[in-house]
Amino acid sequence: MYAERISQINESQTAQIAAIAIQMKKEKIDVVDFTVGEPDFPTPRNIKKAAIEAINNNLAKYTLIPGIIPLRKAIQNKLIKENNLEYDIESIIVSNGAKQSIFNALLAIVNKGDEVLIPAPYWVSYPEMVSIAEGKSVIIPTDESNGFKLTPQQLKDSITDKTKVLILCNPSNPTGSVYTRSELEAMVEVLKDKKIFILSDEIYEKLVYDDIEFTSIPSINPDLKSRTLLINGFSKAYAMTGWRIGYAAGSKDLIKRMCKIQSHSTTNAPTISQYAGIEALEGPQDDVSHMHQAFEKRRDFVHRRLEEIDGISCVKSQGAFYAFPNVSQFLNKSYNGKTIQNSYDLAFYLINKAKVVLIPGSVFGSDNHIRISFATSMERLEEGMKRIESALLNLS
Repeated sequence: MYAERISQINESQTAQIAAIAIQMKKEKIDVVDFTVGEPDFPTPRNIKKAAIEAINNNLAKYTLIPGIIPLRKAIQNKLIKENNLEYDIESIIVSNGAKQSIFNALLAIVNKGDEVLIPAPYWVSYPEMVSIAEGKSVIIPTDESNGFKLTPQQLKDSITDKTKVLILCNPSNPTGSVYTRSELEAMVEVLKDKKIFILSDEIYEKLVYDDIEFTSIPSINPDLKSRTLLINGFSKAYAMTGWRIGYAAGSKDLIKRMCKIQSHSTTNAPTISQYAGIEALEGPQDDVSHMHQAFEKRRDFVHRRLEEIDGISCVKSQGAFYAFPNVSQFLNKSYNGKTIQNSYDLAFYLINKAKVVLIPGSVFGSDNHIRISFATSMERLEEGMKRIESALLNLS
């Protein structure tokens, strides 16, 4: 009775596990929540003020499908100033979050049976979006020893005559890896003569640590720029997750097709959020710097505590706000006669034993790992890490 395509996709397991944390909180259980991929900081005051002014000025009507011109100009200026990239206004679309931009793009590019290259570990929604577009996800496992980064040789070996798209998340969710300019240049060298689109998900761009310089892949090769779609937004850097506002920049032909799709789904992104987005880009950036400093401090703490737990190893996150520790030493261990067979079992053991909720690595394509979000207070991080250590030491 229902559409076959729905049977081909899975409900987001990160959302399912996050819902467990929400329910436990409702039941007044002292749970430490390490699931959420959103800043724990409030949206900066100046951005909220701009939204209130928009409401008071009755700026709440439908807008142009790709977004209001002042916001697209602000995005245009941001890309010039921060990324050394020039795009016409017609080459920019504003959507209901970066997620919708990615979804629009895949529907606009992928035909039935087309292959989409996805390095693993990956954000959970990429393969499901590809399935909805009737494409085929080609998962490329990356190696922990080189920071979970796709190598040029892996990329070359994965390309076939059916390859249509490469999705690259930089900085990465869930691993926190960040590609250097030279690493991106090496990948561009592989791709430059191939008729393959690149979806560059740069939503964590402003959360890069250790003075690493972020490089946007379309800035490397002008010829490749027309086949690259830059994805970004306001949710992570500006603590605007619920405002549902993101954007994409690419070729006019692709943006035009994405607009056509968006015109029959949501039409425009939330109007109030668009005016708030202008202030986010053009207003003071002090709060962004404050959040960045706090996240880096938390990253350092979580990494140190993980390294102190016997049996855990962890590649130090260079960006985003996640740690992705290797917990394979705890798989096949037992508690109360029950064997922990995979990361999903381990995650639920930690929920029940330690009242700590985190995401099993299996949902990201790596069952030897778990994902810990450090987008929460230092107090909760300290408590959560103490509970995790105690619970893991109880396994035998």
